[in-house]
Amino acid sequence: MNSARLWRHGKEQFFAWLPALMMGLFALATAWLVRQTPGFNASAPERPVLHEPDYQMRQFSVRSFDAEGRLKSELMGIEGHHFPDTDTLEVAQPRVRSFDAQGQLTVGRAERGLSNGEGTDIQLYGQARVVREAAAAANGRGAAPRLEFRGEYLHAWTEDKRVSSDQPVELLRGVDRFTGDRFDYDEKSGIANLRGNVRGVIQPRRP
Repeated sequence: MNSARLWRHGKEQFFAWLPALMMGLFALATAWLVRQTPGFNASAPERPVLHEPDYQMRQFSVRSFDAEGRLKSELMGIEGHHFPDTDTLEVAQPRVRSFDAQGQLTVGRAERGLSNGEGTDIQLYGQARVVREAAAAANGRGAAPRLEFRGEYLHAWTEDKRVSSDQPVELLRGVDRFTGDRFDYDEKSGIANLRGNVRGVIQPRRP
């Protein structure tokens, strides 16, 4: 009898503590799973930024103005695609107009262009041309001749009034003609540097 009572008492105690035991095992299993599973609050790995356009334009014009509201530069194209990862604008058949402080006009064109977001750094590809029209000299004597740069690649900075290329170019200054493998031109100094295989034809000046 004593053994039977002890057996019943043991079963009663076991079933009484069974829920607590199961809860404990469940808590241990949950803790193990949490350690094995990445936390929900862990920061997700950064996704690589893709070079894809976020918007496009057709028959568009991008203009910039000075503090007095005067037009400084204008970039036009038949189609443009903006890429947010580089803040650049790819342009089909770009046309560029730029004015200096005296209102002197410089124009550019090409088959394809790549511009920064402000339109101040423009690369021209394919039959590229940049022309600075003739203008009166600063001292009032004579005139600064027309300048034209031709090449398959020209890099123009509208703010700094510079043009350069690391590819062969042709420079027309009035009726004179020069060619070179590389060049850079600074409108502020009026100096064009041609490098590499440089050739030139200077026409005689009329009396």
